[in-house]
Amino acid sequence: MNVKSLIEEIKHNPDIPELAPGDTVKVHNRIKEGDKERIQIFTGLVIKICRKADGGSFTVRRVTHGVGVERTFQFLSPLVAKVEVTRHGRVRRAKLYYLRNLSGKAARIKERRVQ
Repeated sequence: MNVKSLIEEIKHNPDIPELAPGDTVKVHNRIKEGDKERIQIFTGLVIKICRKADGGSFTVRRVTHGVGVERTFQFLSPLVAKVEVTRHGRVRRAKLYYLRNLSGKAARIKERRVQ
């Protein structure tokens, strides 16, 4: 089997818009509990995007009750129901790991104007 044929078979999730590091997003994630299914919203800042041959992933960080929580979502995952971009951030780096050490006003990112 040819590797190129495998890459062409990958179909992108149409419910995920174009993301960039620094964007504030709401990820609607499907949670399956027993035989029931519900949607849980995870709101946070995109700190990392990995674009690989398997479709790639993006990592979202949020701080709740003083504890930083990071979740990684796959671009091709059927469990990601929808992604909404609420703010576009203006950053100069691809990976925003330095935000892990900042808190409060120091961790804010300026908004980028999108036309």
